[in-house]
Amino acid sequence: MEAVVFVFSLLDCCALIFLSVYFIITLSDLECDYINARSCCSKLNKWVIPELIGHTIVTVLMLISLHWFIFLLNLPVATWNIYRYIMVPSGNMGVFDPTEIHNRGQLKSHMKEAMIKLGFHLLCFFMYLYSGSNCPC
Repeated sequence: MEAVVFVFSLLDCCALIFLSVYFIITLSDLECDYINARSCCSKLNKWVIPELIGHTIVTVLMLISLHWFIFLLNLPVATWNIYRYIMVPSGNMGVFDPTEIHNRGQLKSHMKEAMIKLGFHLLCFFMYLYSGSNCPC
């Protein structure tokens, strides 16, 4: 059972790393004016819920399998993703809104958040890889 938990977590983490890189590339394309704000935000908003679900599933899986340290490590990021999704103002296109992305430095904060998530998911990847290899199978 332990090996299955960590193999699933590892695969999920690979998908979340891919999404973080995709967010960074898309936001940098917007920053360099290669794509417009509406196109960028529609591309990114399409992946907000899958990212939220993927990270929440791993967090709950670690809670169920009683891996407390990994659960507590994942809990703030999962909570932040849920909070960010719930607190979208009415009338906005989603978490990423084309009318507000250039205002108040939101583009820089979204880019910073994507970089932090990439670093976090890379850390988790190696942690899951190491923990999975130490499972008594």
